[in-house]
Amino acid sequence: MKFIFSFAVFFLFLNCLVTAQTLIQNGCKKSAAKDPKCVQYLEKNPQSKNATNLKEMVIASTKNASSELPKVKSIAVEILKDKNLKPGIKLPLRDCVEFYDDANDSLNDTLRFVNLGEYKSAVSALSTALDVPVNCEDGFKEFDTKSPISKEDNVLFQLISIALNYAVMLK
Repeated sequence: MKFIFSFAVFFLFLNCLVTAQTLIQNGCKKSAAKDPKCVQYLEKNPQSKNATNLKEMVIASTKNASSELPKVKSIAVEILKDKNLKPGIKLPLRDCVEFYDDANDSLNDTLRFVNLGEYKSAVSALSTALDVPVNCEDGFKEFDTKSPISKEDNVLFQLISIALNYAVMLK
């Protein structure tokens, strides 16, 4: 009897593992042209690795993007403390900090919408969040200045894009 129970538990665990891996692989195939690191990002996230359906994957990938936001914002805030910053960096960087707050609100809205089953609204909120790193980088281009946070904005864009990709599949 113990053997049968142990086997059943092992089988269920294995099934969940395979389901999450399939969700990761299939979702990333659909977004591979946009993000070649998709699998890598999701496999680093324990919540993604345990997802058993698209809804859980949207939640996991949205939380993954949400966890990146404070890191990017803190880097921007730290750079702003430099008293010798040129206006071409200072002004767009200030805007970026505000944009990151907006993105945080949009990602929180996404989680709320997904939990309510309002998937179109979740897609809209993720689309709004996806604009943030792009708008941030565009601010530096307006000043013909190299962004000191382009690498971080790129990662943020990738993470939000992954969440959006799964949300579109859910809708």
